[in-house]
Amino acid sequence: MTKKLTAEFFGTFWLVFGGCGSAVLAAAFPSLGIGFAGVSLAFGLTVLTMAYAVGGISGGHFNPAVSLGLAVANRFEWRNLLLYWIAQVAGAVVAGGVLFVIASGKPEFAPGGFASNGYGALSPGGYSLTAALLIEVVLTAGFLIVILGSTSKAIPAGFAPIAIGLALTLIHLISIPVTNTSVNPARSTGTALFATTDALGQLWLFWLAPMLGAAVGGLGWRYLLGDQEAE
Repeated sequence: MTKKLTAEFFGTFWLVFGGCGSAVLAAAFPSLGIGFAGVSLAFGLTVLTMAYAVGGISGGHFNPAVSLGLAVANRFEWRNLLLYWIAQVAGAVVAGGVLFVIASGKPEFAPGGFASNGYGALSPGGYSLTAALLIEVVLTAGFLIVILGSTSKAIPAGFAPIAIGLALTLIHLISIPVTNTSVNPARSTGTALFATTDALGQLWLFWLAPMLGAAVGGLGWRYLLGDQEAE
């Protein structure tokens, strides 16, 4: 279990450091041309690379919502859920701290939103709480279905990280303007702690919505797949 938790810690660290780092460090320079598309790709690449690197050890969740959805779908043991959540949140918070120290090395640095998630005034596009809730639930549910489908017995082994990484890229392309994209409570926590906005005050939504979406995705997959998963 220690190796699994270490893998989840490092995988989540990499996701937050790479994905949010691309937003805080690279996207801050328009001349680099990274934009929303570049940040979206960075998040997808973090999951793809870590799924190949340590996914064989821990399952490559890197996300409390993913762990919950897998448990709901009978792909993960409920008794290990809390330990995975602790490792994932710890990895995200450490990544946020390291990123903050690096970013603050620039003289004119101001944390601002610090790649955190939000709705209303904290939404990049000014979207409402209802819009943020709905898109996070729908996209997290879809993400779980991609994860469960690409890792099912009917799919050739070895290709799942590609599908999952591309799915996360697509998710960010859709929802960065709405919530700055969470679908991952650990990722949201790791940046909200260092933001100077009210990101912490809105963090509840980015735990509730992804968890709800993950449960919907996990239950939906179990219903669609029937008894085949147990065979």
